[in-house]
Amino acid sequence: MNQRGFYQPANPPAPTTTHEISRRHVLQGTGAGALGLFMGGNVTGTAAQAQGSLRAVYHMTPPSGWLCDPQRPVYVNGVCHLYYLHSGENNAPGGWDHATTSDGVVFAHHGAALPLQTNFPVWSGSAVVDTANTAGFGAGAIVALATQPTDGIRKYQEQYLYWSTDGGYTFTALPDPVIVNTDGRTAMTPAEIENAEWFRDPKIHWDAARGEWVCVIGRARYAAFYTSSNLRNWLLKRNFDYPNHALGGVECPDLFQMTATDGTRHWVLGASMDAYTVGLPMTYAYWTGAWDGEQFIADDLSPQWLDWGWDWYAAITWPAADAPDERRYAVAWMNNWKYAARDVPTDASDGYNGQNSIVRELRLDRQPGGWYSLLSTPIGALTNHVSSTTALPDRTVNGSGVLPWNGRAYELELDISWDAATNVGVSVGRSADGTRHTNIGKYGAELYVDRAPSDQGGFPLVPYTRAAAPIDSAARSVHLRIFVDTQSVEVFVNGGHTVLSQQVHFAAGDTGISLYTDGGASKFSGITIREFAAVGG
Repeated sequence: MNQRGFYQPANPPAPTTTHEISRRHVLQGTGAGALGLFMGGNVTGTAAQAQGSLRAVYHMTPPSGWLCDPQRPVYVNGVCHLYYLHSGENNAPGGWDHATTSDGVVFAHHGAALPLQTNFPVWSGSAVVDTANTAGFGAGAIVALATQPTDGIRKYQEQYLYWSTDGGYTFTALPDPVIVNTDGRTAMTPAEIENAEWFRDPKIHWDAARGEWVCVIGRARYAAFYTSSNLRNWLLKRNFDYPNHALGGVECPDLFQMTATDGTRHWVLGASMDAYTVGLPMTYAYWTGAWDGEQFIADDLSPQWLDWGWDWYAAITWPAADAPDERRYAVAWMNNWKYAARDVPTDASDGYNGQNSIVRELRLDRQPGGWYSLLSTPIGALTNHVSSTTALPDRTVNGSGVLPWNGRAYELELDISWDAATNVGVSVGRSADGTRHTNIGKYGAELYVDRAPSDQGGFPLVPYTRAAAPIDSAARSVHLRIFVDTQSVEVFVNGGHTVLSQQVHFAAGDTGISLYTDGGASKFSGITIREFAAVGG
């Protein structure tokens, strides 16, 4: 992968993404093996973090203050420009801050690009490079649409236009919204007001087949589509209304076309949604289907999910430079609105709150049942920041065992296989006495990440401790790539068919790794640990 071309879009302009600031306020998969990890001796290894600091080593964090939704990047003059919601206080009104990267791992920060205004904040949206000067600000201008509550009135959420002619470092705003919330002006009943108060996160892309811009906006129970020739004047098209409204409202919607691994072309509609009440994730839901210029037609009205953890929200995707039709990148805010509005350990240790996930690469793959799914792989550029690699011998475990290695920021890759065992897994972030750890394992028909034993005085909050994804109950092997940083765990299962992303607030001494199994022996093979050097940003 060419780092210089990492984010370069295809012709015409690359897509971009969206979201906003402060919009709304079981069985544990552990048994004797996991709990037996309280025993075991000390281990030796390296430390990747300066004493006292809890800042993430290889995840993007803000220099200070509160980081929220990432905004889909644009690529200008060899540099990828990523914007993100930012404010000086946790969960407070703010605007867009600006960061640049050449590889999707190391970021340089440039401060506010769309700052908080006197009367109302800037929420999520997206930017595009207007190569053909359709908006009249000049060829190559960056044009952004962002949600703002006009005059600070919640039911007047509307879409405002900003433009930049200096490569995305400073922006000028049009004074009036370019997409008006007509529902907000007429809403009277509680249902009408609820819908009017959910008109957010415009995502724009260029539809080359029809020669026009398409914008998708999140609503309380549907996605609304608009088209435009000039980014200023927009025409409402047909909505996409999913029948199961228990999936929640649409935030940070996403619409793109992609070539699958079998060569067929498909449209994908994605959105961050809160399906907690029906036992589904609170992350990125997506549908495959078709866009005909008027509406999105889903192959199946039940969505699939790109992540099964608690903390992969406000996700954005964008095309890969070297294969824009076949591959996309994705990144998300590692937080959850169920508990986001709170202080966390890094507030005290480092003066910031929030981080992005690692960037992942997406491909669209045909499944044996005939449907198409997005599979995820950690971005390859992470390998350029590996400071050391440790390969450990295969081992068979019946109960539990501690690995002879310590570290704060690393990837652990391994295979687990078993015959009769009922619960198998790995504990990361293990304290020296074994009382603190996060468990990643397979139990029955679930692949789980249980962060409860890493709890620090209410971080994370019950009942949001254990996340689980479906897996074949008859499976007797699993391949794991586990990315551990000082504030997070991200688990890629079986080549990225399943991913679980979790905030985990590790204490300074949580540096060990253990293996466990219940109900029989399990083999742990191909154990490889890649430690990361601090990357900054």
